[in-house]
Amino acid sequence: MRLALAAATSLVLLASPVATVAAAEPMFSGHIQQLRIYEIPEENRTAFNDRFRDHAARIMKRYGFNIRAMWESRSPDGKLQFVYLLDWQDEMTMKAAWTRFMDDTEWKAIKRETGARHGKFVNGITDMTLAPLPFSPALAE
Repeated sequence: MRLALAAATSLVLLASPVATVAAAEPMFSGHIQQLRIYEIPEENRTAFNDRFRDHAARIMKRYGFNIRAMWESRSPDGKLQFVYLLDWQDEMTMKAAWTRFMDDTEWKAIKRETGARHGKFVNGITDMTLAPLPFSPALAE
């Protein structure tokens, strides 16, 4: 989590839920990062992690998602969080990839099946698009 927070202090942050900005003009040009924070129900911690590791990450890769790191954290009020950082060539690439991923037939079936078996996996999502400032140090590979 420290890497993401350290990186975020050197970057411009913009809350941008993917679903609401898909049709909008890009706010940033060039390379960006995306920070996603999911609030996870405690009772589904293992099932969520298994589903993300075994299915979501694999399907995301199919659509060009470059996941740089994943963390577990706690919100200030103690809620369990799954946090991950993605690299994107640009904002339009990010939006197109999210659209393809969310429309993926296999992903929809996995969500339906795991949701029926375990219940709710995500209570809330925070999504931030991060654009580097000219004076920001580069993130380590």
